[in-house]
Amino acid sequence: MNIYSRLKTGFMELVATRGWEEESIRVNVRILKPEEAIGRPEDSDYPIIKGRERMIEALFHDARGQAFTDMPGDFSGTLKQITAMDLTSNYERATFIAALNAVMRYTSQAEKTIHCRDEAPPSCARELTQYVGNKYGRPRIAMVGLQPRMVQNLAEHFEIRVTDMDEDNIGQVKFGVQINSPEMTLENIQWCDLALVTGSALVNATITNILSEKPTIYYGVTIAGAASMLKLERFCPLGT
Repeated sequence: MNIYSRLKTGFMELVATRGWEEESIRVNVRILKPEEAIGRPEDSDYPIIKGRERMIEALFHDARGQAFTDMPGDFSGTLKQITAMDLTSNYERATFIAALNAVMRYTSQAEKTIHCRDEAPPSCARELTQYVGNKYGRPRIAMVGLQPRMVQNLAEHFEIRVTDMDEDNIGQVKFGVQINSPEMTLENIQWCDLALVTGSALVNATITNILSEKPTIYYGVTIAGAASMLKLERFCPLGT
């Protein structure tokens, strides 16, 4: 059973257990403006500010769940409609994941499903560097998905390789690290001691090519519910 089948099965069981499947409970998804998602950080090189990705937000009762995607779209429907999605497009996967995050937040099975804002991202990056050092020592890190502040901090302490899907980043040197294309991801993971993977990989389906036996930390809000459901290691200390 692949990761999406496991998530769909788990989500359907969660909905059925609560008796929500046939009820007219609505999950409303809307596209957030960059300022709504990340506030006003000092730096402007984040993908969401550059416009390469957008944040969508699902609202279930009073619980919010977010997800990054390059294929945002609005949705309003029942949980039954959400769990029936084929998950064959980035739009469907993002909508499903945002809804999963909101519902699991509502049931207290997931936390930190809302992105940190303003000056929190640099603080998050500093905490990540300390976390990796304390838990893993001096690992070689393969990062999947460029998060600028994380690379900036990690590169000062660890040997790191980075791949990213943004063509504007590929081939560039940032903070002393060359950013490579996704074609290098598997080679980098074979090389590394620790993989650091953006939760957005769950939306764009690249996560299916990344799963390995190497220790892996998934970062960000997108993978909040999935990490809880599948028992994946996740780092998102400053989300709310």
